[in-house]
Amino acid sequence: MELIGVERIEAAAKLLAPVIRRTPVVASRVLSERTGHEVRLKCENLQRTGSFKPRGAYNRIANLPAPERARGVVAASAGNHAQGVAWSATTLGIDATVFMPEGASLPKLVATRAYGATVHQVGETIDRSLMAAREFADQTGATLIHPFDHADIVAGQATVALELLDQFPDVGTVLVPTGGGGLLAGIAIALRHLAPGVRVVGVQAARAAAWPASLAAGEPVALERMSTMADGIAVGLPGVVPFAHVTEYAPTIVTVDEDALSGALLLCMERAKLIVEPAGAAAVAALMSLDPAELDLTGPVCAVLSGGNVDPLLLTRLIGHGLSAAGRYLAVRVTISDHPGSLGRLLATVGATRASVVDVVHSRTGAWLGIDEVEVLLTLETRGPTHRDDVLSTLTDAGYAVRVQD
Repeated sequence: MELIGVERIEAAAKLLAPVIRRTPVVASRVLSERTGHEVRLKCENLQRTGSFKPRGAYNRIANLPAPERARGVVAASAGNHAQGVAWSATTLGIDATVFMPEGASLPKLVATRAYGATVHQVGETIDRSLMAAREFADQTGATLIHPFDHADIVAGQATVALELLDQFPDVGTVLVPTGGGGLLAGIAIALRHLAPGVRVVGVQAARAAAWPASLAAGEPVALERMSTMADGIAVGLPGVVPFAHVTEYAPTIVTVDEDALSGALLLCMERAKLIVEPAGAAAVAALMSLDPAELDLTGPVCAVLSGGNVDPLLLTRLIGHGLSAAGRYLAVRVTISDHPGSLGRLLATVGATRASVVDVVHSRTGAWLGIDEVEVLLTLETRGPTHRDDVLSTLTDAGYAVRVQD
């Protein structure tokens, strides 16, 4: 396979300049203090359609020959790629059809239609939607726009690095959320040619990490299963084109767990005032949760925020998960005697710890309860891991049987 050169990336940047936003790079004091390195965030969550995806989609569609443009384009996606293709095609005056799973997020579905695409919901998984998109392409002659496995897609995503070098010329390490590998490959190519001393680190969700096994095998290897809140990088098989470039330029790959992802999302909201989806916060999650020595950070650091499209209903659950992971949210089941005053005494014990009671659920049903017992589910706000542990210790020392609720 012929590797992508810097000339192709620079051509993509010239093509995209009139239509793509130059997203900001902002400083993060909390991450700088955490890592001992200056840290800045490249805010692709503020890009058109809310993610980096239009860079590759527009570059791919704009480079189609006139006969292919006339037949339109088709894509399969549950979110960011769908919106990127819809916006790009409409901007270029080309018909776009997008196949999305039946369970696709309502805001993403509505946004994709609003950007001008014809949307069909097919199947329960993205694999079934992709099958339908391929069938549509065969029947109509429309060009299938793959989310990451094409040289024009990779070259378009690489323009993130060109902007970054102009905005943050001293950068020494760049961390990149990684799914199929288009963004990681593009950034690695651009930096190897234009700033070869910069380290590139790809970050995957541990529960959807196809790259480590694939790199070890020397070829893309499919995962048997995935389960992560970071649906934007939940790709079970790396792309052939990205894989060739990642193996050539050898960026480091690390993984982060679900607690780190939700904690990173919360940090972006609270400290940077940025709405970021779990996948988009993966690079921040690595800086928060992994040992700086493991990341081998060099010089000033940039974490790419790859997207900010998150369903508001999901966001409320993710915030709760992040608060719990940060030790600021505690749900416990406590067994007490079924006698007048028992609940009052329990709440008084909690009150003495200065924890704030958010919710109380009192239940007499449960096969594990004695005839004179009840279970109380307490949801509490705490001030961090130490305070959380103090609350649990106080309840235990007071003789209560306590179970922490996940």
